[in-house]
Amino acid sequence: MSGNELPPALSIPVAVLAECRPGVTVWQARVWRPLAVLEEAPPVPPMTKLREEDGREVWFAGTAMVAIQRTDTPNYRENLSAAEPRIWVLLRPVGETVELAAVTVDPGEAEIFTEGPHDILEALPLPPGIAVLLASFVDQHHVERQFHKRKRDRQDSDSLGRRGRA
Repeated sequence: MSGNELPPALSIPVAVLAECRPGVTVWQARVWRPLAVLEEAPPVPPMTKLREEDGREVWFAGTAMVAIQRTDTPNYRENLSAAEPRIWVLLRPVGETVELAAVTVDPGEAEIFTEGPHDILEALPLPPGIAVLLASFVDQHHVERQFHKRKRDRQDSDSLGRRGRA
């Protein structure tokens, strides 16, 4: 954390499952994608294969902390008001496997995650317990801010005149 960032007002621990399946092209032997976000982690180390069926593998990708900031409550409200609130998971390829890079409930932050050319971002359903915590946080900390449009300063018309000739 850099010196000018505020510490998170709330950190929510989550666990992530990932799916690995065979690729469909010669250039990609395996395809990874986030599969689910759990409110409790299974009692195994990160990147443990949990099951395999029909060539598809389910892996425990690891745990992460979802940082909730007071200044981002408008984005959280937008997410919570959607028909299906989401949580975004970012996986980063590392050789033949992946690492859990980030998890967020902020749609604005998730949009920034799309900039990595090889990163894998997936919007998953927001687990109910996390939705309750997030809604409570928003109710407690959200401050409605009025939009204030700045007005341009008017230029002094005399200053726009021609220069005097000598």
